[in-house]
Amino acid sequence: MTSTPPHQSILDKPFVLDLFAGPGGLDVAGHTLGLPSLGIEWDRSACLTRYAAGLDTLHADVSAVRRDSFESLPPEINVLAGGPPCQTYSVAGKGAGRKALDEVKKFIERLMAGDPDEEIDKELKNLSDPRTALVLEPLRYAIQATRSPNRGRRPYDVIVLEQVPSVEALWNRYAEVLQEIGLPDGTKYKVVVDVLRTETYGVPQTRSRAVLIARREGLGVPSLPEPTHRAYEAREWNRRNGELASATIQPTLCDGKAPEHVRSIPEDDGLEHWTSMGDALAEPVGTHPGRRTPFLIRSNYGSSGNPGRRGVRTDRQPATTVTGRISRFVVFESVGDHRPDVVREGPRFSMNEAGMLQSFPPDYPWSGTAKAQQVGNAVPPLFGAHLLSAALGLPAPAPETMREPWVAATEEQRAKLRSHGCGAADDCTARCPRPE
Repeated sequence: MTSTPPHQSILDKPFVLDLFAGPGGLDVAGHTLGLPSLGIEWDRSACLTRYAAGLDTLHADVSAVRRDSFESLPPEINVLAGGPPCQTYSVAGKGAGRKALDEVKKFIERLMAGDPDEEIDKELKNLSDPRTALVLEPLRYAIQATRSPNRGRRPYDVIVLEQVPSVEALWNRYAEVLQEIGLPDGTKYKVVVDVLRTETYGVPQTRSRAVLIARREGLGVPSLPEPTHRAYEAREWNRRNGELASATIQPTLCDGKAPEHVRSIPEDDGLEHWTSMGDALAEPVGTHPGRRTPFLIRSNYGSSGNPGRRGVRTDRQPATTVTGRISRFVVFESVGDHRPDVVREGPRFSMNEAGMLQSFPPDYPWSGTAKAQQVGNAVPPLFGAHLLSAALGLPAPAPETMREPWVAATEEQRAKLRSHGCGAADDCTARCPRPE
């Protein structure tokens, strides 16, 4: 490839660098939008999934790439994206999350002031949890881009970040420094930050994410993606359809009867109804046989502020937030036409179905181990496509773009991708991260 001229409009040839790329949520989003991408991922199994899906990947530590091999990244990359690990920023507990946020804000100020990387790296090693430092990596990549001879010291044109809602305070700090202080070379950005709900973009689950979209000054003011679907309101659903199940679910539910499946009354707001689990899973597609029988799920954690209900939802509702525990969800189905009032335990969600509830295309090639954790950790691709579209000024994607079965890479393609990502066609090498 040839290098793009300095400060070329991002609408010409967007190229996405996906940090902490996981099994490919943002990359699948980019694929549906026709955007090339390169993902950096530490976890071996997630990389195996990415190779099987045909996604360009570096099996590497994000921090190590920045320190040791940033100049090897394609100079055409002009969109920085990702969602750094968030475990140390929880607002729960005894204030550890707030302390972590305060520590990180101080490092942000020092990075923007141009303090040497070696000095900052030395002090970051003293943090109580090393993952705390990872949330600084998108900013450090943005700064490194302006120092890279390989890319002509060009800043990234667009930055797109997402994480759990508790990270919103940190994204707001990112926004302040990117807009008011600027990178050490003087580059400033226009930034928007908010917490968005994935079901309002057609994803068949309720999941809230703190997002940041930044455009380099001169490329216009960014805006958040416009919702395409109505928000799911649990209280409103329960008011219209009656309370679901009690804390203990037996083979027969709700006094021996399966709950009725009634949609909310349509509203004249121009938005589509939220997508239910049944909408996502009922019809056969690819190797997915379809789940036409009405069903009810019980997750292993509470829902709507009532732990006693343990996350009970019917197939006419969106799923609760899909996490690494999705494989533990218990599924109950109606017995059949002859006994529609009785339900019994049915087969649990396959990884293909779990991925579809995350809005991954059917037949996405989940590989390696801990597949449920990969599914739960991923960015919902349909949501990611809305974020990238808004960031780049592209038309909003249609949900149908994620419903076509995914065609896995051939063995030859996987070997080529792994040779690039790991250093060998059939195995990891010494340059790959060690699990410990």
